[in-house]
Amino acid sequence: MVSTIAGRLTDNEVRGVAEIGFACRGGATRLAHLYQHDPLRVLFPRPEPGEPPVAVLVTTSGGLVGGDRLSVTIDLAEGAAAHVTASAAEKIYRSTGATSEIAQSLSLDQGAWLEYLPPETILFDGARLRRRTTLELAAGAGFLGGGIFVFGRRARGEAFTRGFLHERWEIRRDGRLAWGDALHLDGDIAAIMADPACCAGAAACATLILVPAAGNPRRFVDAARAVQRQSAIAGLRAGVTAVNGILVARWLADDPLPLRRAYADLACHLRAAAMGLPARLPRLWHV
Repeated sequence: MVSTIAGRLTDNEVRGVAEIGFACRGGATRLAHLYQHDPLRVLFPRPEPGEPPVAVLVTTSGGLVGGDRLSVTIDLAEGAAAHVTASAAEKIYRSTGATSEIAQSLSLDQGAWLEYLPPETILFDGARLRRRTTLELAAGAGFLGGGIFVFGRRARGEAFTRGFLHERWEIRRDGRLAWGDALHLDGDIAAIMADPACCAGAAACATLILVPAAGNPRRFVDAARAVQRQSAIAGLRAGVTAVNGILVARWLADDPLPLRRAYADLACHLRAAAMGLPARLPRLWHV
C-alpha cells in the first residue's frame, strides 16, 4: 500500500504518515504491514511476558505547528491483538492561523483486540488542532483506548485561553454507527474553559473507551466507578457510563498529573477485566 498524503506542504508544514498492520500467523500476532513517513516513526519494543505486540509512535519533529498533518492507520486482521502507544506527549504549538490536523483510522477484523493508549496531548496557548478518530470493528472485535488533553503548559503557568480544538470520535460496529462524540472549543475559549457548565477551569480532560469483544459493557460499570473513586482526589472529577455496547469514562482535573494516574489505573483495570491481560501499561507510560 502506498500512502497518498505523505510529503511536505511548504518549507514549514509537513505531513507525517504511520500505517501499521498486524496479522495472526501460527497462533501469534505478527507485523504484516508498515509504512512510515517523517515526522512519524514506529518502534517495536519487546513486549513484557503475557503482553501482545507493542507499537510506539514517535513524532520526530517534537510536536506540531500550524498546518502540520499526521495520519495514523492501524489495521488488525482476524484474531490479531496489539497495543499501540506513543513515546511521549504530543505537543501542539501556538499557531498564527493555520490548523494542525491528525487523522486516526483504526480497523479491527473479527476477533481482533486493539489497545490504543497514547499519552496526553498538550495544547499550548494559541494552538489550533483538529483531530478525528474513526474506529471500525467487526463482530467479536474489542477495543480499549482514548485520549488526554492538557490545556496549556501548566508548569509554566500557561492556560489554553485562545486557539481552536475540534476532537471527534466515530465508532462503528459491523458498519453501523454505534457511538459518536465531539469536543469543539472556538471563539472565547477563556470563557468556555472557565464556565462551570463546560470545563469549570479544568487544566486537563480525558476520555477512555472500552468496546468489549462480547457481552454487555454495563457489567464493567460498577467496578470502573470503584476504581475511579479509589483514584479520586480534590479537583479530580470523573464518571463512567455505558451506551449502545460501549463503556465511556471521563475525567476533568485541576492538575494533569493525578488525571493521568487515574486514567492509567482504569485502563489497567479494564484490560484485565475485559481481556484477562496483566493489569499494567507499557513501561513508556511510567517514564
